[in-house]
Amino acid sequence: MELISQHAKKIMEGCKERARDYGLTFQDESLEYIVTNRDLLELSPKTMIPTLYDYWVQDVEVLREQGRYELYPSNPYETVINTRPPISFYNDNNPDWLNVMIFYHVLGHIDFFQNNLFFRHTWDYNFSARALADKRLIAKLRSDKGRWVDYVIEFAKSADNLVGYFKLLSSYNKTTRSSPEKLLDYYFDIFLQQEKKISLTEYIKEIERYNTCQDEHGASGENYFLDSIKTSHREIESLFKKYKEKKSNTNDSDVLLFLMKHSKFLNKEENRWMLPVIEVIRSTSLYFQPQIRTKILNEGWASYWHEKLFLQDDRINGHEVDFSIVNAKVTSMPRVGLNPYALGMRLFQDLEERANRGKRSMEYMLTKDSQLRDKFDTKSMTGKDFIFSVRENFSDSMFVNTFIDQEFVDHHKLFVVGKRLNEEKMTWQYYIKSKKAEAYRDMVADSLYHPPTTLVNVDKNNTLVLNHIFENKPLVRDFIEGTLMGLEFLWGDKVCLYTSEPIPVKKKVSDTPTPEKYKWRRFRYSVHNKRVSRELVE
Repeated sequence: MELISQHAKKIMEGCKERARDYGLTFQDESLEYIVTNRDLLELSPKTMIPTLYDYWVQDVEVLREQGRYELYPSNPYETVINTRPPISFYNDNNPDWLNVMIFYHVLGHIDFFQNNLFFRHTWDYNFSARALADKRLIAKLRSDKGRWVDYVIEFAKSADNLVGYFKLLSSYNKTTRSSPEKLLDYYFDIFLQQEKKISLTEYIKEIERYNTCQDEHGASGENYFLDSIKTSHREIESLFKKYKEKKSNTNDSDVLLFLMKHSKFLNKEENRWMLPVIEVIRSTSLYFQPQIRTKILNEGWASYWHEKLFLQDDRINGHEVDFSIVNAKVTSMPRVGLNPYALGMRLFQDLEERANRGKRSMEYMLTKDSQLRDKFDTKSMTGKDFIFSVRENFSDSMFVNTFIDQEFVDHHKLFVVGKRLNEEKMTWQYYIKSKKAEAYRDMVADSLYHPPTTLVNVDKNNTLVLNHIFENKPLVRDFIEGTLMGLEFLWGDKVCLYTSEPIPVKKKVSDTPTPEKYKWRRFRYSVHNKRVSRELVE
C-alpha cells in the first residue's frame, strides 16, 4: 500500500476544483492510496480501517475471501472511509480517465460524510487515530489477560447493534444540552402529584406560593422556595435522590452503556479492565451506525455526481464508450433485485427534475388530471437546492418512504418480482408480482438495516431484563442463545429477554389451498448459569 503518484494527485486536485464549482463542500486535505486486490481482501474485514483492533474473526474472513477470490477474481474500483482527513483506496491498474470518474465518485462520498446530519457525531475527531489508540490498548490487555480479552470482545460484539445512536445524535442537534433534572421539577411533577396526590386546588396554591417568592425575592426566590419545602418536607431530598437513581436504571436503549454503568460484575476491581474493551466496541459501532443507515442515499449521491461531473469534464475525450460501459455496470437498474447505486442515483435525478418544474409544490400535489401533471412546469429551477437539502437531512428509510411514489415507479418501469416452483419442470419461475409503488417501497424498506429496539431494565432480583419492542420483525433465533449467554457473563447474574415470535395457525381442512397464517405471541428467554430456557408468556 502506497500513496498515489503526483500525477494522479494532480488529477484529484483538479476534480476537487470542479466539484466545488458545482456546490460540493469538503475539507481540503485527503489521502489517497494505491492498493492491490490482495490488500483489499485484508482491509475489508476491518471495514477498510487499517488501524482497527485485531480480532480472530477478521482472520477467518480474510481466509474466506481469499478462497473466494481464487474462484471469482474481482477488481474493485475504490473504497473511501470517513476519517479526518478522508482516506480512499484505489486499484493499482486504473488508467487516468477511469481515475477521473472514480475521484468524482469518492468526492461525492466525502461531501456526504461531511454534510449529512446523521454523521454529525463523526465530524469532530479522527476515527483512524482513535482506532489506533484502541488497537494498542487491546494489544496491551491481551498481553496481560490473554484469551479473556477476545471473550469480552465477542460478548460485546453480539450486542453492538443495541447502542443509543439516536440518543447520541440528538445531543449534537440541540443548540444547548438539556440541564439535569431539578429538585423543583420533581417537587411539582412527581412529589405533589404522585407521592402526596394533593388536590388540584392545593396544587394551584403551591404554584401561586412559588410565584409570590419569585416576586418578593427576585433572583433568589427559587432558593427561598426550595428552603421552605425542605423544611416542611424533610424527606424530599432522599426521595429525589432515589427517584434519580431509579430513573437512570429504567428503560435505557443502549445495552452496552447500561452494562458499563450498572453491572456489579464489571465494576469489581479485578474486572474493570473489561470496561475499556466494551467501550471500544460501543464507540466503533456508533461510528459506523450512520454508514449502514445511508447506503442507498450515500451511493446514489456519489453516483449522481460522478456521472454529472465526468460527462462535462474535458478529460473524457476519447473515452466516452469506455465510460459508458463502466458506468452501466455500476448504475444499471436490475429487473430482479436491488442496486443501491442505481436506485439512489435515479431518485436524486428524479427529485432534481421535479423540483426544477415545481412538481414538489402543493399545487402539483393537488392536480389530479394526468395530462396536466405531465405538462406541469413552473420553471422554478430549485432542483439543485432541493437535492442538497435531501443530502443533508435524510437517511435511507426517510429517503425511500418519502420519495418512492407511483410516478417514480411508472417512469422507470419498476416492479416487484415473485418466485414460484414449476412442479412440472421442477424449476423456479419468476413473475411480476406487483407494479404498485407501495409494494416496491416495502420491498426496498425490507432490505434496509433495521436494528431491534430493545429497552433494558433491572428487576428487584437483579435480573437484567431486555424488552424487545416488536415492529413486525422477529429476532433471529439462531443468535439469541449466544447473545444472552454473553450478556449473562457481562452482567454477572440472570438475564431475561421478552420478544415476539410467529406461531403457525392450524389451517382448516379445505379443498382450496390457503396461504400459511401466523399469530404473533410473546416469549420469554431466560439464561442462568449458562442454561437458556424459552417459555410462552401472556
